[in-house]
Amino acid sequence: MRTHEGNPYRFDPGALCLELLTTGGPGVFARFEVLHEPADLVAWAVRSRLPEGLELAVTEGELASVRDVRDTLYLLTADRAHGRPFDPGHLAALNAAAAEPPLVPRLTADGDRAWPPGAATGTRLLSTVARDAIDLFSGPYADRIRECGSHNCALLFVDTSRPGRRRWCSMEHCGNLAKVRAHRARARETTFTEG
Repeated sequence: MRTHEGNPYRFDPGALCLELLTTGGPGVFARFEVLHEPADLVAWAVRSRLPEGLELAVTEGELASVRDVRDTLYLLTADRAHGRPFDPGHLAALNAAAAEPPLVPRLTADGDRAWPPGAATGTRLLSTVARDAIDLFSGPYADRIRECGSHNCALLFVDTSRPGRRRWCSMEHCGNLAKVRAHRARARETTFTEG
């Protein structure tokens, strides 16, 4: 990811399905859209936490479906992060995507995991992401889905830290900015009380 100033920082949302949310989103988040053509989704899959070697073929229609389900997934994740009930229409869209056949790895003769050639489509990728979301929302980390604690950041993540107290999308970015703001506020308060 990159800051507003263009500086790179590491953001690990903690789940494959949440990695997809960094590619754009509904409403005001559409300005962050990076999935403009099928090759963009292929590039995202290569950078994702999926094992290497996936030879993905994506059509324009599949790309549109991925963007639609991604936007729905963003809304579902935000609802979960804030303890709101899920919208039935959003659940139906996620479940429909998950009902399609997923990406299926294979085991090679030398014991490595690989992807079968020619079997990876945008629809299968979307099903894999949707199934990951279902596992997340119904699994042990469901109550640890969070929105970044910064007042101007809406990144969503699952807190997989041992103590379960992660507040920021990244300590390198929002966490550090919050510490700087708190330090400056304390310094102003000290100056004000001494002056």
